[in-house]
Amino acid sequence: MGIFSRMTDIINSNLTSLLDKAEDPKKMIRMMIQEMEETLVEVRSSSARVIADRKTTGRRLERMRTEATEWENKAMLAIGKGREDLARAALSEKQQIEKEIDVVDQELLVLDEHLEHLNEEVGQLQTKLNDAKAKQKAMLLRQSSVESRIRVKRQNHKAALDDAFEKFERFERRVDNLEGQLESMDVGMETKEDLKSQIDALADDDSINDELSRLKEKMTKTN
Repeated sequence: MGIFSRMTDIINSNLTSLLDKAEDPKKMIRMMIQEMEETLVEVRSSSARVIADRKTTGRRLERMRTEATEWENKAMLAIGKGREDLARAALSEKQQIEKEIDVVDQELLVLDEHLEHLNEEVGQLQTKLNDAKAKQKAMLLRQSSVESRIRVKRQNHKAALDDAFEKFERFERRVDNLEGQLESMDVGMETKEDLKSQIDALADDDSINDELSRLKEKMTKTN
């Protein structure tokens, strides 16, 4: 693609529309900025060559005009000396140079129009480049802002989770305390119950033994 067709494509492009369609807008705008900067360098180099050509052509035009004036002066001198033949020859040279001057004038007009066109397109391209850089800056600021907000939200979520776990642990400790209080009420009770049961068992044994002895005695008497 030629430099001027590429520049025209860039100038006529809609940055916002292109970025909306891009899979990676950051990468695309970075590439666009690089493309614009490279194109600007090439266009300015072309402008520099045109400016140099115009200066060269302008100097040639001045020399030709000076030469035409000199031939006119020579014709006037020849007329003054009565040499009309030489005056005619001098005027012929002058007319030839004037024809060349007309051609060079047209060349200068073309160069001037070319430069004016280049300047307009460079200005448009520079505006486009500034717009792209502004969008890139805004995009980076938005990214930084979003990342900061995400970090804050993560910290808030973490704090909320930590707070929830802390409340849950406090509730568990409260239940543990209640269970401890309940279990503390039974401390020592098991030992007392065991002792009472053993003593009662001894009393029961004595009662059974007495009853057994009575039955044995009764049976003996019966026999």
